[in-house]
Amino acid sequence: MKLLSRKSITATAAIAILGGLSIAAAPTQAASPVHSSAAVHADLTPGDLAKLPLTDRHLTRHERANLAVVLRDYHVAEGDSLDVNTFVNSFTKDGVFNDMVPGQAYRGKALGDVLPYMANLFPDVHRELKRITVNGDVISIELSIQGTFEGPLQSPAGTVKPNGAKIDVPTADFWYLHNGKVEKFNCFVGYSTMYSQMGVNFDWASAVNKH
Repeated sequence: MKLLSRKSITATAAIAILGGLSIAAAPTQAASPVHSSAAVHADLTPGDLAKLPLTDRHLTRHERANLAVVLRDYHVAEGDSLDVNTFVNSFTKDGVFNDMVPGQAYRGKALGDVLPYMANLFPDVHRELKRITVNGDVISIELSIQGTFEGPLQSPAGTVKPNGAKIDVPTADFWYLHNGKVEKFNCFVGYSTMYSQMGVNFDWASAVNKH
């Protein structure tokens, strides 16, 4: 698929407009049951921690509670267990989700708007959590967003029809909590990789030849 003509835009502009895809990518039970089951616990047991890709398993109770909040957010953002209210309520009153690559910020009700949008594009979306580091109120996660492109994507050049393409996108998440609530969530998604895997190719020639 290719976005053509004067409606074509540079990769940076496209990512800014089509961004906000990252958060609703929780682990599915079939692909990663430990993440889903651990996410619903108020606290994490030694058995839960042993199954997670932690850089350090010697967490304080406070750190375990913070990690449980984050894992729950991944879980309730999953397509088959979507719970917008739980996700939104996990943030502080002025909490923010920053989609860092396109430079978009979501607060309040907008925090919940991202979830069904992502699930519509990739109904089987899930995250493969590869490396988790917990340091007090800060949780850093290296992961991969995976799924199947089965929902239409609205773009500045028109609707991109789904083609069943598989995505496997490198991502880094940084969660900042305060008193058990998410104060800030910074997400870095490899959008160029994602759109390429979806079959969306940006028209660089149009940008180069622009006067």
